[in-house]
Amino acid sequence: MSGAVRVVIVDDHAMFRRGVAAELAAAPPLPDGRAVEVVGEAADVDQAVAAVSAHRPDVVLLDVHLPGGGGGEVVRRVADAGVRFLALSVSDAADDVIGTVRAGARGYVTKTITGAELVDAIARVADGDAVFSPRLAGFVLDAFAGAGLQADLATVDEDLDRLTEREREVMRLIARGYSYREVAGELFISVKTVETHMSAVLRKLQLSSRHELTRWASERRLL
Repeated sequence: MSGAVRVVIVDDHAMFRRGVAAELAAAPPLPDGRAVEVVGEAADVDQAVAAVSAHRPDVVLLDVHLPGGGGGEVVRRVADAGVRFLALSVSDAADDVIGTVRAGARGYVTKTITGAELVDAIARVADGDAVFSPRLAGFVLDAFAGAGLQADLATVDEDLDRLTEREREVMRLIARGYSYREVAGELFISVKTVETHMSAVLRKLQLSSRHELTRWASERRLL
């Protein structure tokens, strides 16, 4: 097989995108002779959707936390584009992994991955395989094969399905101890908007305070 595996990198940190692009460009060809070629980049959800439409890559290398709705929103909005998605994130939180895979991603690896491992993961996802970091593989198999975590995950899914994508992002950051101002800065929204989302989260989850929210999230392994 010849040619290239065409990739779009989606991450809101320009320096990280450049680093990944340089790493992929320097990688030797795959055993079958293909190269991994970066054909586009994007920093938020809307840019990602536009980049997929413009470049029609084989694989979208996708950060989970993005301005405009998150990585799962990108997957949902271009699900019919015929591309495959590999999440590349610092997070190994259950709601991030399960939510992204449920949205349609073929794999999920953390940013501790080496350059060679990332090239291999991209190629495998392009060929239709499911790829997960070792720490996540057993967890994902348990979640989707109905092993011991099935009941807990069903409950988590039911609870999280009440929340919008943005409400999940706010919930996660607040539960981790971020202030409203810090959440606003992280998600590029106003403090008042954070307050509005937080009120909706507490109402939908039937909780009364951020302390209860932290406990709720911790019990469900969402932190």
